[in-house]
Amino acid sequence: MAGATGLVGREVLAALLADKSVAKVHCVGRRTPPVQHAKLIAHTVDFKKIGKLPAVHDVYIALGTTIKVAGSKDAFKAIDYDAIVAVAQACKNQGATRLGVVSAMGADAKSSIFYSRIKGEMENTLSDMGFESTVFVRPSLLAGHREELNQTPRWGERLSLLAAPLINPLIPANYRSVQAKDVAYALIKAVKQGKPGVTCLLSGDLQGSSHAKTA
Repeated sequence: MAGATGLVGREVLAALLADKSVAKVHCVGRRTPPVQHAKLIAHTVDFKKIGKLPAVHDVYIALGTTIKVAGSKDAFKAIDYDAIVAVAQACKNQGATRLGVVSAMGADAKSSIFYSRIKGEMENTLSDMGFESTVFVRPSLLAGHREELNQTPRWGERLSLLAAPLINPLIPANYRSVQAKDVAYALIKAVKQGKPGVTCLLSGDLQGSSHAKTA
């Protein structure tokens, strides 16, 4: 998996490490996750030149940033498109057959919004890569403890999340805030199901997923 130190990624990693059906978890990233486990193997990589990875069956990618944090559109694209595609291809070269990726609501290669367009282009590229099963989850506003990850506070997010208990009943399910843990569990469940072709789960499909065991 890639992106194990992020808000959703750390939940994916925790769930995979707790899953008795998973023999080993290989994590790739620019830094190692702050977790130690008997079946966790961390690989420090440069996403521009990943190199050969170990043979794997399933791939989980939770890489992502914002244009503000990245510093420029080019830097954002280097993570949310280039790095994701590079990881997927490197794993495909090593025999991976199932792919799960955290995308975003509004992903559309034809969007006039740069962020959404890059997410859509990424989805299109991965969809054409030839995995037997590909899953995209498109969460809306993510709820979770960013402070624990030393991430830059997003004040707009914080205000929205504080108001969520009052306004969520008035908002369509796909646009309500969603717990990072729910996103992770829904992604893992869908990948393990291995539905042929491409599956896209919208934010409303992810709500409450962590309350049910993955298949």
